Amino acid sequence: MNDEILKLKNQLCFPLYACAKEVVKKYTPFLDEIGLTYTQYIAMMVLWEQKSVSIKMLGEHLYLDSGTLTPLLKKMEAQGLVTRERAVQDERSVIVTITEKGEALKEQAVSIPIKIGQCINLDPQEAHTLYMLLYKVLGCVSST
Repeated sequence: MNDEILKLKNQLCFPLYACAKEVVKKYTPFLDEIGLTYTQYIAMMVLWEQKSVSIKMLGEHLYLDSGTLTPLLKKMEAQGLVTRERAVQDERSVIVTITEKGEALKEQAVSIPIKIGQCINLDPQEAHTLYMLLYKVLGCVSST
C-alpha cells in the first residue's frame, strides 16, 4: 500500500483550501470598514456589474446555491443594498436589484482589490498565471 498518496502535503485540495481561507481572512478588515462579509462583497461585485440578476444566475456566477444566497440576500436587503422581487414573466424566479445605497458602496469598495494585491506577494505575471490555473481547475471540477 502506498501511504504517500494520503499525506496532506501531497494533496492539491489542501493548498487550494488553505489559500482560499487565508485570502478571505485578508479581506475581512477591509470589508468590515464597509459593512460587508466576503460573500456579500462578491455578490455586490456581480450586482455592480449586472445591476439586476436572478438568484439562479447570481448563484451560477458565485458557485453558490439558493439556500446559501437567500439568507445572505435577506440581510443585504435589510441593509438597503438590494431589493428582491418575483420576476413578472416567471414568479418562481426572484430578481435581485442593486439599490442606490448599494451602488454608492462601490466607491468605498474600489480600493479593496488594490489593498489585497499589496497583501499577496505575487508579481503581475505570477498573479495572471495563478488566475488562469485556478479557473482551469474550476472549469474541470465544475463540469463533472
